[in-house]
Amino acid sequence: MSSAKKLLEQLPKHKMILDPKSYRMAHPVYSLKDIETIAVTHRKPENFRDKFALNLIRIMRSSFDFVTGYNEKKMTTSQWLNRVVFLETVAGVPGMVGGMTRHLKSLRTLKPDHGWIHNLLEEAENERTHLFIFLDLKQPKWMFKTMIAMAQGVFYNLYFLSYLVAPKYCHRFVGYLEEEAVHTYTVLLRQIDDGSLPEWKNMPATQMAKEYYNLPEDATLRDVILSIRADESIHREVNHYVTDQQVEEPVESEEVYIVNRKYNSGDFGHEHRLIQDITK
Repeated sequence: MSSAKKLLEQLPKHKMILDPKSYRMAHPVYSLKDIETIAVTHRKPENFRDKFALNLIRIMRSSFDFVTGYNEKKMTTSQWLNRVVFLETVAGVPGMVGGMTRHLKSLRTLKPDHGWIHNLLEEAENERTHLFIFLDLKQPKWMFKTMIAMAQGVFYNLYFLSYLVAPKYCHRFVGYLEEEAVHTYTVLLRQIDDGSLPEWKNMPATQMAKEYYNLPEDATLRDVILSIRADESIHREVNHYVTDQQVEEPVESEEVYIVNRKYNSGDFGHEHRLIQDITK
C-alpha cells in the first residue's frame, strides 16, 4: 500500500463534495457520528527542524493566549469569537503560499505537481470558509481589522520566504499549528457541552455552514464546530505527511460527489456521483 493511501486511512472518515451552484472547490464533509471524537495527537519532534518548528508554535501560542486571556476552563462567546476569527485569518495563509509557490515551480521547471497545488489551495479555501462561518456571528471593528492586516502582512511574507528556503520545515510548522487548532476546538466543544457557553448550546447553524458541510436543516453550531475540528485534523495529518515524505508521491485521488441542493439533508443517497482525478 502506498504511503498516500495510508494517509487517507488516517484521516477522519469523509466524502468529498462539489456544489456546482457555488464557487468553492471540492471539500470534505462528514457524518456527525464519525467525528464526535477526534484524537488530539502530537507528532514528536525528531530533529532540530522539528524542534524549532514546535518551539516557535509554542511561543506564538503562549503569547497569543496571554494577549487574548485564553482560559481552557471558561471563556465568553465574545472571547471565543475573537480568538477563532483571528486564528482563521492566519490559518488561511500557509495553504495559499504553498499552492502558489508550487504552481510557480511547476511553471518554472515544466513539471507537473501531481495534485499538491490543488490540495494546498483547497486547504487555504477551507480555512477561509471557517473564517466566514464565524463572521456570521461576529463583525469585527476597525481596530480588530487593523490587527488582522498587520498580522497578515508580517506572517505572509515570513512564511513565503521560509517556504522558498525550507518547504518541509514550513509543513512541519503547519502540522504543529493544526495540532493546536484541533486542541482549541476540542476545548471549545467541551465548554459548550459543560454549559459554560449556554448561548451556543442549541444555536442553529447558519445557512452558509449547513450548505458547506451538507448538514441537515436542524444542525446546530456545535455540529459545525465538530466539522471544523475534523477539517483541522486533516490539515494536521496532511502537513506532517508532506514533511515525512522522502520522495514526494502524488496525491491519492478521491471520489467527488456532486451535491443536489434540492435534497440538502446530508443524505448521500440523494447525490449524483462524479469521479474527479486531481493527480493529473
